[in-house]
Amino acid sequence: MSFFTQPSERPLPAGRFALAVEYQGSAYHGWQTQQGVPSVQPLLEKALSLVAQTPISVMCAGRTDAGVHASAQLVHFDSPVARSERAWVRGGNNALPPDIRVLWARSVPEHFHARHSALARRYRYILHNHITRPAGLHNLVAWCHDALDVEKMQAAADLLVGEKDFSCFRSAKCQSRIAWRHMHFVRVYRRGYWIIVDIQANAFLHHMVRNIVGTLMKIGAGERPIAWVEELLEAKQRAQAGMTAPAEGLYLIGALYPERYQLPQGPLGPHFMTLLADEDPDAPYPEFLPSWHRSDLTRSQSDASLARHPSQAL
Repeated sequence: MSFFTQPSERPLPAGRFALAVEYQGSAYHGWQTQQGVPSVQPLLEKALSLVAQTPISVMCAGRTDAGVHASAQLVHFDSPVARSERAWVRGGNNALPPDIRVLWARSVPEHFHARHSALARRYRYILHNHITRPAGLHNLVAWCHDALDVEKMQAAADLLVGEKDFSCFRSAKCQSRIAWRHMHFVRVYRRGYWIIVDIQANAFLHHMVRNIVGTLMKIGAGERPIAWVEELLEAKQRAQAGMTAPAEGLYLIGALYPERYQLPQGPLGPHFMTLLADEDPDAPYPEFLPSWHRSDLTRSQSDASLARHPSQAL
């Protein structure tokens, strides 16, 4: 998809729409609507409601916490009125603050669901590893002043891949009744002072990525051995794992959907990563492997839970 493809001005019939949203989370208490504090969801709903001239409610691919960013949050919504892609994108952005932007909009089938139709979610955690806190991007990357061994972090991260019980990496506030998730890959690499943790799974528990990164940091600093990850997975106790890494380093960079929906797929972000001279962060972009699908056992557990608690799906 060209970076400069203009949204269509052709009116689209009333129905279900999907759109991608980019936001800087520093000023917000997360994605979800909350009483008395600013969050992203109500601002997006207000903007889309102005375009539709009727109330619009959105559902996201994955809720983000306070201070967490997104380069491509996927949402869906139902509109009782016809509007063009251009209206949703340009009209929505005109009513949004500058740290929230609609990237594209598409008409989708009625059965499409931003959360339940997703095959995977992908995050990147950006860590500035230097004795001095960064001035540039200070609220867009996390910071660690201890020297970190990336090779040890990667060896530990490899132990997380596959279908596992990730209870040790879930927040005490996590509402999911199932702690089993399928980790597709975790890649840890260094570029200059930056360490990037690129991580994808079928879904994530509350604070799961940040807790994993906090644990990898302890291993990278030499405070714990690589095998500590296996001990944590076996113990299933959050209190035994590493700290929750700071929110400002985390980006939701996309959700993967079946090809039949034909949703646009641009660079994953965060977009300042294109400044890494010797690294194309999206090459190669992995195809969705058959082995990444959940097993029958995990799927049956999850489906049974969702049937009882549909609002708690992640």
